Amino acid sequence: MDHNFTHKSHRISWLRAAVLGANDGIVSTASLIVGVAAAAASSESILLAGVAALVAGAMSMAAGEYVSVSSQSDTEKADLELERRHIEEYPEFELEELAAIYRERGLGRQLADQVAEKLMKHDALGAHARDELGILDSSRAQPLQAAVSSGISFSVGASLPLIVAYFSPQSQLVIFVSISSLLSLAVLGVLAAKAGGAPKAIGALRVTFWGALAMAVTAGVGSAFGTVT
Repeated sequence: MDHNFTHKSHRISWLRAAVLGANDGIVSTASLIVGVAAAAASSESILLAGVAALVAGAMSMAAGEYVSVSSQSDTEKADLELERRHIEEYPEFELEELAAIYRERGLGRQLADQVAEKLMKHDALGAHARDELGILDSSRAQPLQAAVSSGISFSVGASLPLIVAYFSPQSQLVIFVSISSLLSLAVLGVLAAKAGGAPKAIGALRVTFWGALAMAVTAGVGSAFGTVT
């Protein structure tokens, strides 16, 4: 029997940012293109709107992700610094606190005390960060990584409907962009589910449904404004 299992949780930080960026890039850009096209705009106006959506969206995603994850990182650092001071000032209390955590997880009192004592000598802050605060090295907030991943993935996702719009005849642009974008979303959902070890069908259906809804609503708005003008 093969026991070489590969867990997926270490991928959460970058996978979330990359999937969110690509998904948002496809959905927002395709929806904008479809909405502008439904308003009977010229090909030049449609492509200009698509390029503007790509550039503005990529910058917005990168900046938003950086600010958000930076806030998370600041909170983690503050908690770790507070815990470090507590360990220095109240070592006995922190030792008992760690032992109590292990007792709650099922260890006997004597074993819990021994484990807590060993870990406090080996890496006290690391033990408290992991078992008391739930902060793991593999899931620590990395603002720059999240920002770059989101910005690049958004650009890649947004470029797909934009390329299709460029090569599509204007009379069939809405159909071509919609179908290609939904297919891209389905593929993205499958790849994200595979990378994360989740059910592929559910991942594909989830992103495809919301993408279709977004494009349908935007097309309706564009069509309404086009009719009015």
